[in-house]
Amino acid sequence: MSPLLEAEQAVIGAVLLEPGQLRQLGWLTPEHFHRPVHQALFAALRKLHADRHPAPTAESAVPLSWVTDTVAEAGRHVRGLNASYAHSLISACPRPGHAPVYGRMVLEGAIHRSVTAHAIRLHQAARADALRGDVEGALRGADVLRDVLNDLARRWGTKPRPVAPGTPPTPSPAATPPPGWATVAEEEQILLGVLAERPKSMDEVVGWLRPDDFADPTRGEVYRCLGALHHRGEPIDRITLLWEAQQRGLLANGTLSRDQLAALCDGVGPGSAEWLGEQVMRSSVTRTAAASARAIRALAENEALAPGRLINHALHALSPLDEVRTRWHAANGRPPPTPPAPAPNGPPPAQVHAARARSAPRPISPSPAAPGSASSPAAVRPPSRGHG
Repeated sequence: MSPLLEAEQAVIGAVLLEPGQLRQLGWLTPEHFHRPVHQALFAALRKLHADRHPAPTAESAVPLSWVTDTVAEAGRHVRGLNASYAHSLISACPRPGHAPVYGRMVLEGAIHRSVTAHAIRLHQAARADALRGDVEGALRGADVLRDVLNDLARRWGTKPRPVAPGTPPTPSPAATPPPGWATVAEEEQILLGVLAERPKSMDEVVGWLRPDDFADPTRGEVYRCLGALHHRGEPIDRITLLWEAQQRGLLANGTLSRDQLAALCDGVGPGSAEWLGEQVMRSSVTRTAAASARAIRALAENEALAPGRLINHALHALSPLDEVRTRWHAANGRPPPTPPAPAPNGPPPAQVHAARARSAPRPISPSPAAPGSASSPAAVRPPSRGHG
């Protein structure tokens, strides 16, 4: 049995033993549990508490109806649930007073699962957009993922801010070439030919197109050479381009060859540099979104990474997509996206509640007796865990 599953059992068992512990878990929701039966049980406990079940305020022994009513309510949403399973959860709880710590563990698991799921969706949206020649699905997916990360940060009790990981994650490589790879390669080749043959066309793309936007790093280096010549105001032709490539060491290290450069400058047909540049940018957006999604998924699958660090590292992994998105809007003459409004002074009450609950929960007096169990020992203060 995994530690996460044991934590889920323990937190429900703690509330079944001591209903008052539910007041310490206001930041935990049924959706944070992995198993559907645990989701149903925790939702039932919250509902009974909201409906003013007598158990949470009982001054003597916790009535047996607290367990039976919880099982009956949860049984309306899952099949096969019985009282014996509820009693097994009670037995699985070492210390009811540690319920906030067990809940913190459940929340940690939920954060990792949620980030993983949304990273997968972002990757799927990026590949679908690449097939359609679109970017809106990937950009919406990135916005949803960012909103999820900000919400998880509030629930965890930390401030969301992009932070680069000390050791960059190693995302799994794409299993197949990006959709439309052949078309993108052809458009990049034609664009470079147009720019080399008609240097004034550089003015149409130089403000927003970057070498890293090219799917092929070699073609990106050729564009870098063209940009350097344009920036210095020097003439652009086959000879000057070859000389610039040599000065940058691209011929010596094998990045480029004379034949490759000659092929770019020969046989160029009609073409709009601006239109071709937009196609390259569109491919860059979806490719960057897919790369960010793979990096975030690699972070989320590292179970040893604390939630605060996971959230901040994931926000940092979205930064390259933000930069590309800004230039994509510039290429299309659209205003840049509006940044989120600054947060009010001081953290919201829910954030303070979550941080305190996971770091230093206040012990509460256990009930004198619990259904089918002796009185539990007094709660002890759990060891504090860093907010990272």
